[in-house]
Amino acid sequence: MSPARPKVARHSLAKSPTGIQGLDEVTGGGLPKGRVTLLCGSAGSGKSLLAMEFLVHGAVRYGEPGVCMDFEETEEKLRANVASLGFDLRDLAKRKKLLVDYVAVERHEIAETGEYNLEGLFIRLGHAVKAIKQSGLSWTASKHFFRD
Repeated sequence: MSPARPKVARHSLAKSPTGIQGLDEVTGGGLPKGRVTLLCGSAGSGKSLLAMEFLVHGAVRYGEPGVCMDFEETEEKLRANVASLGFDLRDLAKRKKLLVDYVAVERHEIAETGEYNLEGLFIRLGHAVKAIKQSGLSWTASKHFFRD
């Protein structure tokens, strides 16, 4: 006779649908609502593309404007990449549905002295969020803030 298993109360977690076919099914409805989701991967693995698809679907299908702060790809590159999925970032930006902010960070121009202070980036991000009253957020390429 096997030991009795204790009953565990399961609480559902509120989700934000991604609108990405297959991903919402695998994640049980999307990404956790109101929480941070970290995407990891090497250059070219699709982090920015997945994040942009999530933000675009949020803006278009669910009426939730989004902000993308990217440290690797310029707005022009992102625009070209997501155009392959049929998305028009320029139009979404005009309608204040999506704001893309490219932050140029050149590793060779950074001198490491003391502790990191990201206050300036958070102020910039806060301004972007207020500008379009966003719901979704993508911050890509945190590799610039951590040692290899």
